Amino acid sequence: MDLIDVNGVKLELQRIAPGGGSRALAPIVFLHEGLGSVAMWQGRGSSWPKQVCEATGRAGVIYSRRGYGHSDPIADVRGGGRLPHDYMHSQAFDVLPALLQALGVSKPVLLGHSDGASIALLYASRSEVEACIVMAPHVMVEDVSITSIEQARVAFETGDLRQRLARFHADVDSAFWQWNDAWLSPAFRSFDIRPQCRHIRAPVLAMQGLDDMYGTMAQIEQIAPTLLSVQLEKLAACGHSPHRDQPAVSLQLVSDFLRPLE
Repeated sequence: MDLIDVNGVKLELQRIAPGGGSRALAPIVFLHEGLGSVAMWQGRGSSWPKQVCEATGRAGVIYSRRGYGHSDPIADVRGGGRLPHDYMHSQAFDVLPALLQALGVSKPVLLGHSDGASIALLYASRSEVEACIVMAPHVMVEDVSITSIEQARVAFETGDLRQRLARFHADVDSAFWQWNDAWLSPAFRSFDIRPQCRHIRAPVLAMQGLDDMYGTMAQIEQIAPTLLSVQLEKLAACGHSPHRDQPAVSLQLVSDFLRPLE
C-alpha cells in the first residue's frame, strides 16, 4: 500500500502500469463511489481498473478519499468532523487538483463511479481533462436516491452491511457515516451540479444501469454540456455499478470511447 500526502492528509494510492501502450498517453484517474475505496474497485477475482489500463494502453491511478480505505480517518465524523453538504465540490476543486499536482499529472482521463463520477464532472467543469467517463453519476437529488440511502442506513445499523464494508475500510464507521449523514442532511437537497456540467469542454461518456436504485436516467441525460454532446449508454441488467454488473460491456465502452484519443 502506498500513501501520498495531499493537503496534509495521507491518502491511500495504487498505481497501475500502462498495459503495453505508450507512457505518453494521459493516465486514467479512478474516482470511487460514496462507500468505495482502492480495494472496492477490485472485482470478483480481478481488477477492473487494471483491465481498463491493459485494454487502453494507459497508466492508472486509484486513490481512497479521506476516511475511506486506508487513507487518514476523519475524527469525530458525526460531530465536528461531519462533512458539509458540498463535500463533492471541495473534493473536485481542492483535493483532486492537489493530488494531480503531487502526481505530476496535468490533463488526465477521469473515470468516476457514483460520488466519484460527480466529482469528475465538477473537476472537468473548471479544469482541463482529456476525457471524462462517468458511471451512475449524481447531478441532482432525486427521491429514489434518498430512499435508497435511507435503506442503506437501516442495513448498516441492523443488517450485515457494516460487516461487508469492513473488508474495504480501516475505519468502516468513518466511511459510512460521512457519506450517509451528508446525503440525508436537509442541506443536501439543494445539491445540483447541472449548471457546472454545461461548462465541460472535454468528451464525456456517461453510463447508467436501467436497474439503478440510486438514480433514474435523468442523471446522465441532464449532464448536457453546452458545446458538445455526451455519449449516453443505458445498460440493461445493470444496477448502480456498471463495472461490477456489466464489467465486459463497460470495459468495451471505455476502450472504444478512448481509442480516438490515442
